[in-house]
Amino acid sequence: MEALEQLRFLTPAEVGQIAARWGTPVFVYDEATLRERARQALAFQAPFGLTVRYAMKANPNAQVLALFDQLGLAIDASSGYEATRALEAGISPRRILVTAQQMPRDLVSLVERGVLFNASSLHQLETFGGNFPGTEIGVRINPGVGSGHSHKTNVGGPASSFGIWHESVEEIKAVAAQHQLTITRLHTHIGSGTDPLVWTKVARLSLDQVRSFPSVTTMSLGGGFKVARMSYEKTTDLQEISQVVADALRVFAQETGRKLHLEIEPGTYLTANAGSLITTIDDLVATGSDGYKFLKLDSGMTDILRPTLYAAQHPLIVVNDRPSTPERYVVVGHCCESADLLTPHPDDSEVVATRPLQKAEIGDLLVIEGVGAYCASMSARHYNSFPRTPELLRRADGAVEEVTEP
Repeated sequence: MEALEQLRFLTPAEVGQIAARWGTPVFVYDEATLRERARQALAFQAPFGLTVRYAMKANPNAQVLALFDQLGLAIDASSGYEATRALEAGISPRRILVTAQQMPRDLVSLVERGVLFNASSLHQLETFGGNFPGTEIGVRINPGVGSGHSHKTNVGGPASSFGIWHESVEEIKAVAAQHQLTITRLHTHIGSGTDPLVWTKVARLSLDQVRSFPSVTTMSLGGGFKVARMSYEKTTDLQEISQVVADALRVFAQETGRKLHLEIEPGTYLTANAGSLITTIDDLVATGSDGYKFLKLDSGMTDILRPTLYAAQHPLIVVNDRPSTPERYVVVGHCCESADLLTPHPDDSEVVATRPLQKAEIGDLLVIEGVGAYCASMSARHYNSFPRTPELLRRADGAVEEVTEP
């Protein structure tokens, strides 16, 4: 039987205390983990300067944004609405960069306030140029390759709509010339990955594109750094990745005399394992000797949609002090929806997967780990009219405060 997963930063006593005070379900974010992850990201090797932009779509809570701003991280916003949210959290507009699938409806007001913009399509570039001729802009280019555990998380390559296709360089130049735009930032985004060889290839592909734009001074390598939520998974070695990127930048500088500033855009890496979701086992049902034992939670896809969307695996820990032999369970959410499943099979949606857990009873607490990224911010909130789940921040001194936003 597989090993049981363990709590990441909360103790069993803290889990009980928080549940008793705030009820369940409830998100808890850990400041100490957020600080440590930020420190690691800021240590990314960049020989000619580094900007770490937090991909705020991972977790846009204002307290998280404020903490990262205090620590020296800038903001990567994926919509005009995210940019506005960051501004409302007190982030300086010059530290916010918008790279969006949908052209911000308030683009003009955002840019006039100082927010930076990357054009992700020729249409966006044309629209920006029409509004702001003679100014600077960044462009997002699809380098023709991607990296992710599935096509749903792969945002580079011919099957991806993200960015301007890398063979459209001359069209980019023509639009820029028409509006007297100076392209100062080149942005690529490949998806999530841990393989240094993939990052080496993308860095080189990106640098090849930079050669076509003499005015570019900043290369932005988007793409998530894989985080091990489950104990058997592998977390990206940032130093290993940064070494190959730094080497590529040095070689480029030697060949061209151009010393490029580097930007990276971690989201999951910074916040995923800084979040826990405390739930209560609301019911336990069985489907006979040839069936399964189901644990029904008072949470589900209204808080954590990743298992439904991606068959993502999250650690599940039953919190009780009763000694027992682990049992295998299917864990499901509280929605009237067959896809509200917390133990999906990672490879086959038609297979019912079970998970070994501490023997559970109705009323026990169950903690879902790895929920600091793309959970509260990316959920089926309000489905079945379930209310919004509170969010808490566990400060570095152990104090816990509510940081739920309207």
